Parts: sequence; structure tokens; C-alpha cells
Amino acid sequence: MNWFLNAFDIKTLLVTNLGELKEALLYEKLSGKKVQCKLCNHYCLIDDGKTGFCAVRLNEGGKLYSLSYGKSNGFAVDPIEKKPFYHFRPGTPVLSFGTPGCNFRCRGCQNWDLSQLPRNSKDPKHVFDSVTTTGPERVAALCLENDCAGVAYTYSEPTIFFEYARDCVKETRKLDAKHYHVFVSNGYFSPQMLDLVKKEKLLEAIRIDLKFADDALYADYCGAKAGYKVIVENIKRVFEAGIHCEVINLLVPGLNDDEASVRKTVKLLAGVSKDVPLHFLKFFPHYRKDDVGATSDETLLSARKIAREEGMRFVYLGNTALEGGGDTSCPKCGNVVVKRSGFGLVENKLVVNAKTREGKCPKCGEKIYGSW
Repeated sequence: MNWFLNAFDIKTLLVTNLGELKEALLYEKLSGKKVQCKLCNHYCLIDDGKTGFCAVRLNEGGKLYSLSYGKSNGFAVDPIEKKPFYHFRPGTPVLSFGTPGCNFRCRGCQNWDLSQLPRNSKDPKHVFDSVTTTGPERVAALCLENDCAGVAYTYSEPTIFFEYARDCVKETRKLDAKHYHVFVSNGYFSPQMLDLVKKEKLLEAIRIDLKFADDALYADYCGAKAGYKVIVENIKRVFEAGIHCEVINLLVPGLNDDEASVRKTVKLLAGVSKDVPLHFLKFFPHYRKDDVGATSDETLLSARKIAREEGMRFVYLGNTALEGGGDTSCPKCGNVVVKRSGFGLVENKLVVNAKTREGKCPKCGEKIYGSW
């Protein structure tokens, strides 16, 4: 099964067999061999012999194990803009990978064959027997061998393979501490997970998906019963922690693409910071959401107009060829400081401080949020 599309050729993988299951982090042992997972906001109570909602964290005899540790059968070298990050190290190549499983069950998931693989199986534990094992040491080596600037934990939700990602970060930094590490996340991680990320300085950036400003939609469409406020609070925590943050909002026709929904979502993000880059993405039918068509360009343009009315300084349109949808303009003077075509960087005019990576508009000197 091929889950990944390579943007560039990637050198041959050398895989390793890790053998025993990896004990999970961030869980509590309870009576009767029951455990509570504290990795994400499901906070699953898991009986002996059962898995949590993600179907990749297994309770065996009162200990919680990660079934997905090291389990990825595909890697790609992508431009960082594909994640999408537009204000973080533009134009740099990033090693991207994920593992089977997710703590959401989004009906329109474009990577459903990867994210929902364990959940769609009658025996999640043995789903992973046929998935190639690639140890953290090899991931680190691949990053260097393919001249990548960093590693993106993506395609599926990185929260649920946190132990694996954490070890990949550590092994990469043993070889070269200059490489960056980013999560492409649905934002449903627990405060405990983010506290560990901050304590160990594991990530330079997190891209978060704020899907809806409606609890019922989060529960029905994603299976996330804690609701949208959890996501907004995590965006705030990430931003205030000094970890670079960007947000996407996939506009699904008939669910969250009307003016009231868009404006509510934008207001929530503006309440965190009007500097956070906001990406409105065009929806295409996938998985169990083929009852609607793709988002219209008119809807995307309307969403951008609303976001600008609410004071958002950096608004982008993705999954579309609309002219200027990916360009970064100075919010003060309107000068286009970074021009893009698709996922490609065409021109970067920013005046960048090499030490701090802060960028300024070359025309008026306005500071442009990001790590350039």
C-alpha cells in the first residue's frame, strides 16, 4: 500500500526490527489493571487487553504500549510549504512521515487508508505486523542523507505516535542539532503532552487544524467530544510558548463554509493573536464524505475577506490555483514580501536577521511573524 507521494527522490531505506512493544508515556495505572491514557483529550480509560479510541495504544496486563512505535512504511521529502507552513523556514526540504492510526475519525480524511487502518481492523495489534519498522536512528540518518532541513511528523496525527516522534527528535539532534522538528496536528493533544514538548524543547513548530467552531460538528465529524475550545486553547498554549504556530481551516461545503461559521472561527483565532497565519483550504470529497462537492473558489475568497475584516494579518488560500493565494504581503504597506506558486517558493524579499530568524518588510520595516 502506497500512502505517500514523493516530491523528490528519496534514498533507499534501511529498516530495523525493534522487536518488543514500546511502553507508552503519559498514562496512569488504575485498579483492576485498567489504565488512563493522558496523551490526548480523549483521556481514554482502557481495560486490560483493549486499545484506546486511536486503536494504537494497547493495555496489556495494566501497562500501556504503543503499537505504532517505529511503524511507518513510507517516507517523502517535501517542501515545508506542503504542510502547510508559510512563515517557517520557507523553501526548505523536510523529511515527512507518519504511522497508521489517529485519534480522530474525520469523515473527509484524505489519508484515511493510513489514519483509519487500525480502527478499521478487527485486530489492531496485528495490523502492524505487516508494516515496515524504521527505527529512530534510521529516521535521523535519512534526514541527513537526503539533505533535509528538518523532520515533519505528519500524514496521520503525530500525537498518537508521540513516543516514536520524541525518540526521532533525540536521535536526529545527536547527529546535528540544527535540524528542526515540526508536528502537523489536529490540535487535540493533552496539556500534559505539550508540557513535555516544552520541557524537552522537542518541537520548533506545530501546524494545527481548527476544523470547526461547533462542538456538535467536532463530535459527529471527527469523534472529538471535548469540542473546539480544546483546540483553541492548545493554539493559544503553543503560540504563548514561543513555538511557531500556523492554523488551517478546511472549508467543507454545508458544514463550516457559511459566513457565520467562518467569522466565528476567525474571531476565535484572532482572540489568540492576529499574527497567527491562517490557511483556508479547499475541500475535495474523500473517505466517508462524498455526498458534497469541492469548495468553490468564491467561498475561499469570501473567507479571506472575512478574515481580513476581523484583522487577521496573514491569510492564505490552499488547494487552489487562485492568483496570490499563497503570497505573503506586509500587513502595513501591502508589499508582497514572499511570492509562491503552488508549494514552490518563487521569491523571498524579507530582510532576515540570521541570528534570530526574524523577518521584516524591506519597504517599510514592519516585522513579519515567523521564523525565516
